[in-house]
Amino acid sequence: MSGETTITMVGNVVADPELRFTPGGAAVANFRMANTPRKFNRQTNEWEDGEPLFLGVAVWRQQAEHVVESIKRGDRVIVVGRLTQRQYEATDGSKRSSYEIQAEEVAPSLLRATAAVTKQTGNGQGGQQPAQQAYGQQSHGQQQGYGQQPQGDPWATQ
Repeated sequence: MSGETTITMVGNVVADPELRFTPGGAAVANFRMANTPRKFNRQTNEWEDGEPLFLGVAVWRQQAEHVVESIKRGDRVIVVGRLTQRQYEATDGSKRSSYEIQAEEVAPSLLRATAAVTKQTGNGQGGQQPAQQAYGQQSHGQQQGYGQQPQGDPWATQ
């Protein structure tokens, strides 16, 4: 839809994602993430934390299941999606707003971590293989010879 606010947020997951299912059977994972801006104070010669921003994240369908299997509390993630606002009434009767990202993409940040990618084959049901094995690559620093075509690599050309 036009007029929606697209956002990219990098931050830390503050609680393990929770997986639920709609009455129609669609999977949805929800988690909260936080970003705390830091700036350098030249007078004290130290870094200072600003006010943290907390946002909820909703991830749908197959990606929701992938998020629950892959992302845990404390992980640094990158989320791209649409920023949405929800109005609700608190228990004291006051009107409140909450903000949430309807995620289109969720990925681990590799700034201070590594990740092993496991590709889904076919329709995403079973048949999982680690990407290194799926492309015939060898692990632990061993590499195929330069110019060799990895076995099973659909993007490789002769």
